[in-house]
Amino acid sequence: MQENILKDLKVLCVEDEENISKLLKSAISEYFYSYTVAKDGVEGLEKFKKISPDIVITDIMMPNLDGLDMTKQIKQINEDIPIIVLSAFSEKEKLLKAIDVGISKYFIKPFDPEELLEYLTSIAKKINKQRVICLNKYFSFDVNSKNLFENDVLIKLSKREKEFISLLIKNSKEFVSTDMMKSILWEEDEVSDERVRTFVKRLRQKTNKELILNISGQGYLISKTDI
Repeated sequence: MQENILKDLKVLCVEDEENISKLLKSAISEYFYSYTVAKDGVEGLEKFKKISPDIVITDIMMPNLDGLDMTKQIKQINEDIPIIVLSAFSEKEKLLKAIDVGISKYFIKPFDPEELLEYLTSIAKKINKQRVICLNKYFSFDVNSKNLFENDVLIKLSKREKEFISLLIKNSKEFVSTDMMKSILWEEDEVSDERVRTFVKRLRQKTNKELILNISGQGYLISKTDI
């Protein structure tokens, strides 16, 4: 099995049965970049919005918000994300509804974690391609690792620079203001406007002055052709 193909993927597992949750984590979590657990649909939706996983694995019957309602809300945010359902035989009617809301695959409990891992491996190549965003004919960005590439060559960036480019891409239909940058990239630090300008200037020197546009008096915008 080509486990290496999984190493950059983020997984969110939403399961209220603690034994199954622990079993899955023990069996497959080590293969992924990150593996996040939630105990119900409400927590699952919150963590989905926070971490932007590549794959969601979910139970159907859960308290507060069940797996199907959570799936509907997730699909409104990202209609292409693979969602894998874990279900009991007695939930046949719900399984049919799960297919209607766009799940990728379902596994009947009890199931073999190895079979689940094999399925994840089979779809990983497609997922990995979706993670890389083409910014223009020169630059591409991996949304998980937050690595920037110029003509497929990795550009060495600081953690804050990676976060800034990720922020620009997330807000690609509008500009990122200086105040937004201060609150997200520096958090508790007191940051002057001059420090922000210097930060952007250095990043543009590392990349290309055409990649990050300065919208006078408003903020910054990523130059894109395909986001």
